[in-house]
Order: sequence, then C-alpha cells, then structure tokens
Amino acid sequence: MALSAQEKLRRFYAVFKGDDQVLIVINADPDAIASAMGVKRLLWRKVSGIVITNINIIKRPDNLAMIRLLGVQLVYIEKIDPSRFSRIIMVDSQPEHNKAFSQLAPHVVIDHHPATACNAAFLDIRPTYGATATIITEYLRAAAIKPSVKLATGLFHAIKTDTSNFERPALVEDIRAFQFLYQHANIQLAKKIEHDEIRLDFLKYYRIALENMRIRKGRVFAYLGPVATPDICVLIADFFMRVHQINYSIVSGIYEGVLVIIFRNDGLRASAGNLAKQSFGPFGSAGGHKSMARAELNVANLPEGVAAWNNKVLFKWIVDQIEYKGGKKPPREKKKSTAGDS
Repeated sequence: MALSAQEKLRRFYAVFKGDDQVLIVINADPDAIASAMGVKRLLWRKVSGIVITNINIIKRPDNLAMIRLLGVQLVYIEKIDPSRFSRIIMVDSQPEHNKAFSQLAPHVVIDHHPATACNAAFLDIRPTYGATATIITEYLRAAAIKPSVKLATGLFHAIKTDTSNFERPALVEDIRAFQFLYQHANIQLAKKIEHDEIRLDFLKYYRIALENMRIRKGRVFAYLGPVATPDICVLIADFFMRVHQINYSIVSGIYEGVLVIIFRNDGLRASAGNLAKQSFGPFGSAGGHKSMARAELNVANLPEGVAAWNNKVLFKWIVDQIEYKGGKKPPREKKKSTAGDS
C-alpha cells in the first residue's frame, strides 16, 4: 500500500532531533539545488543547523545564475568536515552515483533516479517522477508550507528543466506540482535563470562538435576532447536534439582524467540508460533514464590500445561500444561462391 504524503513527511521528520546539525549533499544542478532549498525549508526551526554542500565545481552559467539570483548558500565539499554533522541528507542522487559520495553515510535519500542498492534510515526513491523537485513540493504541501517566491521559482525551474518542458517522461504529479509552484513563482526570474546558459568561452566546443560530428541513422556522435566542465557535453547533447532528423545524440569529453559520455534521445528510442549501461558499465559508472543518461569512465581503466590522448582511436571506440552495445561487432557474412555462374 502506497504511503500518503503526510505519512512520508512524518517518517522523514522522525529521523531528526532538535539538536541535529544537518548536512545536505548534492551534485549541483537545477533539480538538486532546488530540492536542497526545499529540504532546508522543511527543516527550518526543527534542527540546530543546516548546510548545503556540492560535490561538483559549478561552472554552467544557468546554474551559477540560479544560485546567485535565488540567494542559495553552498559550501564546496572539500571545505566540509562531515564528522561535525549528526545527520546527512542526499537529494537528487544516491551514494553509488559518484565516488565523492562514497565516504558519506546518508540518513536520508530522496531521489527520482533509478534505485540502486543504498541504505538509509529514510528512503524515498521514485524513478517514475520527472524531478526530485516534485517530491519535495509534495512534502512542502503536506507540511502546509507556502513556499517563498525564491523557493517556488527554484522548484518551478527544476521541474521545467528535468522534464525538458514536459517533453521527457513525467507524471501527473509533476504537472500538479508545476501548477502549484506557478502560483507562487516569479516567472520572469525563472526565464532569466533559464536563458543565462552559454558562456563565451563555451562556443569553441560547439565548433569542435560541429566539425567532428558523425551522423548514423539519426544518431549524432561528437567527441570534444578535454573540456572545461562536463556540463559542456550536456549543453551540446541537448543542442543536437533540436536539429531536424536527429533522434539520438551522444556527446563525450574528458574532464580531470574522466571520460564523460552524455546520452540524449527523443524518448521513442531504446532506453538511453540501458544503452549507457550495456556499452560502458564494465568500465565505470553508467545509467540513467529512457531519454537521458550518462557514463563516467576513468581513462586509466580504458581497454588496452584505447589511448585517451589519441582522439581518433578513442572516438572510434566510443562509437563502436554504442553501435554494438558493448563493442561486439556482428560476424561478417562469408561471400557466396560465384563459381559456375554464367
């Protein structure tokens, strides 16, 4: 029997005591940032202190604009001593999603990605939801909390982003949350955050992608080489999905010794998450949803003969892994003998 929002909220609150110091840990993107804001509001005046920490270095202009315009206070993980916190919350992620989470034992996990083998005193993982922000909005409503303009704008922007304006799979719950937040959000502020997307120094990567892309049966592949941030791969993968006759985009690059591969499709094709896992699971972390996925491979773990410095060889290996779902090419058919033909 499914629990009501009120019962889930009650069980969530039961994890905390008034003297708790709480750490909310995120891999910062719009959904994670807004969800962390919402959790902080839920715990306001219920615990002694709350800090939001990000494990990633934030470089995307829209994320930076969101943090600045909504007044979000984040502390980078390397400046945090987890031992001083009595409770740890993970939102929009799970412990297996990133090695930076490995030293943290969360007491609460709230997420909308496919479930992994994680343990916590309180788990709320709903893979069918379009955004974690929807789950947090349900909690706020169950607590009878009217969100501030900034919080509502953040959650509104998060649902809009993670569902790609409801072009990606979503539920009626996402729509209800979106409609509720619309009444309290500053729509012009949300537009300003959304449109502050591309930095001038990112443009060179679009040129690299366009000059080196390969298109095969509606799929576009692009390898960017070293990138200033993995978010560049995300931006370009989303960009290619706006091109006529492209139904699948796979964009990759190397960031700090890690090969990052971003998958996007139109939601009508084979699951991007399954394809990522089949193609790159043996070499690192890989997975995601039907229309969007990600793989991250340490370049030191690439197969023998695949050198990270050799762009041509590495790009071919990426394409082959995807085209043949693990690099196993079908055997060539033997040509039939033409002896005796007239």
